[in-house]
Amino acid sequence: MTDQVGVRIKRLAHGAGLDLPAYATQGAAGMDVVAAEAVELTPGARHAVATGLGLAIPEGFEIQVRPRSGLALKHGIGVPNAPGTIDSDYRGELKIILINHGTEVFAIERGDRIAQLVLAPVVRARWEEVGDLDSTDRGESGFGSTGGHAKLG
Repeated sequence: MTDQVGVRIKRLAHGAGLDLPAYATQGAAGMDVVAAEAVELTPGARHAVATGLGLAIPEGFEIQVRPRSGLALKHGIGVPNAPGTIDSDYRGELKIILINHGTEVFAIERGDRIAQLVLAPVVRARWEEVGDLDSTDRGESGFGSTGGHAKLG
């Protein structure tokens, strides 16, 4: 087992009785998080779903919000800004932005698992402005330039 990092969590009043985010299996990278409200997502609709939780993420870390693969495959439910980022200095309620890419209304009930949370280290960039960049074999070739799909041609 890898090292564990403590993350302070506060259950808000409307989160009473709900499971805290948890790893479903020993090898899971993400913790399942549940909804603290019932919502119906019509096709194309987005909603910031309440979790009833507040977090104090340690400095030097973020929590990434990722879709649940089963919801994405079976119902077209995703996280539109995936992975979403919860910054270490945010102290409001954790809400999960969900979108319905499916063709039918999708009902979320209080207590349903709606997304995964992944604790990840953050490395901050320090810009070093230069006049020229080093050259590479790829150079300035962009979108689709490395191949991988015959139709990109």
